[in-house]
Amino acid sequence: MTGSNPSPASERDEPKFDRRKWLVGGGLTAAALVGTGLIRHWFQKRSAVFIAKDQRYDGPLTATIRDGLAACGFVPDSVRGKRVLLKPNLVEPTRECPHMTTHPAIILAAAEVFRGWGARVTVGEGPGHIRDTEMALVESGVAEALDGERLTFADLNYQEVAWTKNAGRASKLAGLYFPQAVVEADLIVSLPKMKTHHWVGVTASMKNLYGTIPGIKYGWPKNVLHHAGIPETVFDINASLPKSIAIIDGIDCMEGDGPIMGTLKRMGLVVVGTNPAAVDATICRLMDVDPWQVPYLRLAGRRLGPLDERLIEQRGEAWQPLASPFTVLEKPHLQRMVRHRGVLVS
Repeated sequence: MTGSNPSPASERDEPKFDRRKWLVGGGLTAAALVGTGLIRHWFQKRSAVFIAKDQRYDGPLTATIRDGLAACGFVPDSVRGKRVLLKPNLVEPTRECPHMTTHPAIILAAAEVFRGWGARVTVGEGPGHIRDTEMALVESGVAEALDGERLTFADLNYQEVAWTKNAGRASKLAGLYFPQAVVEADLIVSLPKMKTHHWVGVTASMKNLYGTIPGIKYGWPKNVLHHAGIPETVFDINASLPKSIAIIDGIDCMEGDGPIMGTLKRMGLVVVGTNPAAVDATICRLMDVDPWQVPYLRLAGRRLGPLDERLIEQRGEAWQPLASPFTVLEKPHLQRMVRHRGVLVS
């Protein structure tokens, strides 16, 4: 009978596949790997970051930014006819300290790039330390620059607002109020200054987006957010915003008691990327800071983008030859961020 024929020896001796044991064993193995972070590393999306050296404010910044975005895979047609909001850092400008705020040349170069690609460009900022936005524009030199190029400015501290559910949920805030220009933007371009920060260590593209939060709802200097936790709300804002990318003014930077009282440090860099978390991790390495020790980046590294150097594809210049330790304040939580023995100030 057909059913009585014995199986060939090769089949008879082969171990049977036990699906239940495989699932249990595989689950335990996966759990162990998750515990070590390997699963997160394997499945996290890679991102590219572009670094340009020897940059000057009177140099070909438009070409640098255009080349950097192209190197990172940005598609120009994706912004044709779309609303692009350029968000510089004008925290507390004064003519005596131009390295505190984003240089007007960076703003104009970015505007030229996106206008050339057919985007509808607006520049917007909600300074966190002063209520007089007009004064911030004049003192930073941005007012004259925008007028010269007929660029529209949106005062993000005083615009009409809309409530948005908190997509990050790192803080206890159920939602966030964003100004009209932010809510309507198809793309937000963070244009920060490369600086140290006396509370969170480093401020770059992600922290810069605190300025998308309106002062009329959150106060000056956005105290509601501070009380909810600065790292947590930086993460929540970035998780809740429309698509954002980063172009960093790293030409004249600030070290020491940043983001306001620090001193000038010249780096001559422009750093570009389509993932702000990956860009900021690279900024940290250029400053000789461990990105995993920056609290809001540690949160971002789990959900918003890669911090691991192996997952960040370098474009343009390599960061290692350009790295230069930034002076940080002599505070225990800041000293832990320094990768090597940097210079500390009291």
